[in-house]
Amino acid sequence: MKQHEVTGSGGLRLHVREWGNPEGPPILFVHGVAQCHMCWEKQVAGELGRDFRLVAPDLRGHGMSDKPGTPDHYAEPELWAQDIAAVIETLELDRPVLVGWSLGGMVACDYLLHVGEDAVAGLNLVCGVVTPRLEDKGLMLGPGFTAHVEGLRSDDLPTRIDAVRAFLRDQTENDMPPETFERALGWNIIVPPAVFSGIGARERFSHAVLERLGLPVLVSWGREDRVTLPRLADHILETCPTARASWYEATGHQPFLEQSERFDRELAAFVTEARAERPEAGPVAGPVAGPVAGAGR
Repeated sequence: MKQHEVTGSGGLRLHVREWGNPEGPPILFVHGVAQCHMCWEKQVAGELGRDFRLVAPDLRGHGMSDKPGTPDHYAEPELWAQDIAAVIETLELDRPVLVGWSLGGMVACDYLLHVGEDAVAGLNLVCGVVTPRLEDKGLMLGPGFTAHVEGLRSDDLPTRIDAVRAFLRDQTENDMPPETFERALGWNIIVPPAVFSGIGARERFSHAVLERLGLPVLVSWGREDRVTLPRLADHILETCPTARASWYEATGHQPFLEQSERFDRELAAFVTEARAERPEAGPVAGPVAGPVAGAGR
């Protein structure tokens, strides 16, 4: 395992961890809200590391990365896009496949819209949010998130702890092992309320990029997901011409945890296929300077 510090947008320090085969095709794991690199423990401890270079940043406000305390550091898509571009550029990742889980799906779309798709080989949307708006056709967020969001962004610590515990319980169809739950409680609770407030304050979103993607997209989704609803996956599949689905029965919001062996096997196959479809490395795109014209909802 290697640790890196990457300078993201606005000079923010991003903590990044790396495992596996340093010469292998890279997979860039982008975690969900209130999570961190530790949520990918099953993947980095499994067979993927034999053949692939596994890279997992802590997003801004999460894990061991810097945590600015005001919502404006989390409200603009360019900030998230620039952070991912910085990780790809600094670590010299050659055509990584982006794995965007939950919020990570929105962050991946931010990157693809505001930086471009030339430097990546494919996208795996894992129960991936593409906009947080509740009014977007009622597709997006289920009670596994909406019932807890006020508590998650509360400044009152007991309220927030109770909300985090409930949020974690709603993420899986079957109970997490006690040790896994305890560790997840720790990495969730250190995320400041400003992160949730900033994401909720976003006015521009990047999901329109899905309509014109040329890269392969694998949509991995739990049939029992109560956080990002399965009908959102149907919408993504209808919207994105290059997307195909992998449905996980009796599984909630974390298929990579609840069915880790299958998830790893399918991801390995997808990375190999995606890189074969896009054999030429595009330029490694640098951070964008500011808002992109026409990049609204």
